[in-house]
Amino acid sequence: MKDDKQKIFDLVYEIVGEGGCGEACTDGDIFQEDGEWKLFLCGFLEPWALGQTLEEVEASLREYANQGLGLGAST
Repeated sequence: MKDDKQKIFDLVYEIVGEGGCGEACTDGDIFQEDGEWKLFLCGFLEPWALGQTLEEVEASLREYANQGLGLGAST
């Protein structure tokens, strides 16, 4: 699980970059609950569901970044 969590952190940095990530990318903000990975961002009341597999997580992160929902895409 720790390796998968690190891969998710790496995906966040790859997709949105350090500048777009800001305070969102700390160790406590990505976690697994009931078999699903979730991302909790400052300023949001609930964590975002990312998916069960790394492929689902990547697709969700890219979709959230494209919509500008709390994650700024890197330039």
